[in-house]
Amino acid sequence: MDLTQGTIKEKSDRAKKMMLWFGIVSLIMGFAGWTSAYIVSSAREDWVAELKLPSSFFISTAVIVLSSFTYILAKKAIMENQQKLTSSWLWATLGLGIIFIIMQFNGFSQMVAEGYYFTGPTSNIKMSYIFLIAAVHIVHVVAGIISLLFVIYRQMKGKYSSQEYLGLSLGATFWHFLDILWLYLIGFMYYVG
Repeated sequence: MDLTQGTIKEKSDRAKKMMLWFGIVSLIMGFAGWTSAYIVSSAREDWVAELKLPSSFFISTAVIVLSSFTYILAKKAIMENQQKLTSSWLWATLGLGIIFIIMQFNGFSQMVAEGYYFTGPTSNIKMSYIFLIAAVHIVHVVAGIISLLFVIYRQMKGKYSSQEYLGLSLGATFWHFLDILWLYLIGFMYYVG
């Protein structure tokens, strides 16, 4: 397939998809670097092996997985031109995204309550990595929420239909990536020790 062929809209749509995938690949590389550093650091003498992740992290995992399903349902609804249902599923996704972030901060509070800090004399390298990895993921979920707000705005303005929903589809792809990334991260932090 010749990528230089097609209408201006087709070329623009391909460029938008390509930019999203470039962004996703760069995020994968960043998180691969942090998790690699985590593995290398686990050989240190001061590494705390028997450390439990906060329960809020596991609850937030269920929330973000559910939010991916609501985004899938929003996309399915727009493909069937069900405008109200699309809007409802998008708002549900937004609510779940906000709950995810709240649960993550609750997890940070649980870690602090147990005496683990990001930095300082009572911190340890393992907890610093956990704080860092979770916090950077939260930043990207905030970016996903901003993207979702833009999708909701365009949906409320009637910009999407069964014939034109690229923005919603790109937003959903990024959201699903964040979901899969968190599943990897929580699994990594739980099993790599």
